[in-house]
Formats: sequence, C-alpha cells, structure tokens
Amino acid sequence: MTMSSGAVHKGTDGASERLRSLTIRPARATDAAACASLVFASGKHEFEFFLGLRAEQCTEFLKHAFALSQGRFSWRRHEVAVDAQGEMMAVLAAHDGRRVAADDLHIVWTLLRYFGPLRAVPMLVRGLVLETELPKPRRTQTLVAHCATRADTRGCGVFSMLFEQALRGASASTRGLVPSEREVVLDALVSNTRAMALYRRLGFVELPRKRSRSRFLPAQLESVRMRLAVGAEK
Repeated sequence: MTMSSGAVHKGTDGASERLRSLTIRPARATDAAACASLVFASGKHEFEFFLGLRAEQCTEFLKHAFALSQGRFSWRRHEVAVDAQGEMMAVLAAHDGRRVAADDLHIVWTLLRYFGPLRAVPMLVRGLVLETELPKPRRTQTLVAHCATRADTRGCGVFSMLFEQALRGASASTRGLVPSEREVVLDALVSNTRAMALYRRLGFVELPRKRSRSRFLPAQLESVRMRLAVGAEK
C-alpha cells in the first residue's frame, strides 16, 4: 500500500536563504525516527484507515518499516532534504511499478511479523480497499508517494526543490524518476486543493477517473491520480 501525496507550499520571506542551506540526499536507515512522522503526515487519514491505529501507533510502525532494507516504506525508497543543522525538512518516496509483486509480499510479511496474524489480517483487507482508490503503479509507471514537508518550513519551496533534485539526481534513473523513460504519477486527496495546485505547478496533470469510490472507503479518502507531463521537469 502507498499513500497519497500531501505536501503543500507557498512562497514566504527568507525562502532563498532556507533553500541555499538544504542538502538533498538519499535517505538512510538512521533517518527512521526523523522521517516516520513526516511519512505519516503525508497520508494521515490513509494510514489511520489502513492500520486502524492511533497516530502515535502508526508512526511507531512507520519508524520500524522505514529502517528495513526492503519494502515500500524502506529508507531505500526515499529522498530527503536536510538543513545545515542536519534537521529533516522534507521527504518523498519513489515506487517502481516493476517491484509491485515483491512489495506486496514484503508488506504482508512486515505486518504479520510486527502485529501478528489477528491484527494484520484486517489491515491487509483494508489495504485492498484502499488500493481501489490509490492503485499500485503499473509496470511502466513510477509512483511518487510519502511527500511531506516539516510544518514550520512549508511555504518555502522545500518540497519543490526536493522533487526537482530527485528528478535530476544521480539516482533518478535507478529510482525510475526519468519521465522520458517512465510515466511518473502520484495521488492527491481531492479535498487537498492546495497540494493539487502545487503538483500542477510542478508539471502534473490530472488523469480521468476510471471507477467510483468504494462504498467501504471513507469519503475523505477520495483521491485523484496525476501524471507528470514529459518535458515538465526541464
């Protein structure tokens, strides 16, 4: 299961100074504690529905999953922005559609091991419901997810810089983030109009909806899939 992208940003005073101090780099296993709350913030409602847990419990699970070497929540999938003091400012993940089968097996294994069968099975059922709204990427796609910026730095262009660097960085091809080679997509909550406006500025366009929202899914989780237009990253 992947979560929709919830980062929102507008220009503010001092933005240039903040951006100059940023370092964009691949995430590390040691970033788990700092990144878990950001990943949760990227899809608070989705995580609470999927896991059926309180916010702090969801964050603890994400901390555990982020430190793992494999899976959709692993540090290996994430890029981060840190400031001059090493504080975590923003995060995003990239999920290559060619890894879907392995990712599915890994999340089943992770949930069973962490929560036990009695708790994990209902989570997996809810995950299947959630995937009717947030579908896994096709083999030709890379899904950008877990997009979030620390609350006190929103509005400074931090996420925009992180995203643009992720498309141009040395690991872009490995992560499947070269739009001329693969279709780059993300999901945004319909209710999060500010986030959708940001993604449009970054070059994403909305895709036509193919099915109605599942009656088993809360209305607040209605989402739209967006695709990065080829050439928009230039």
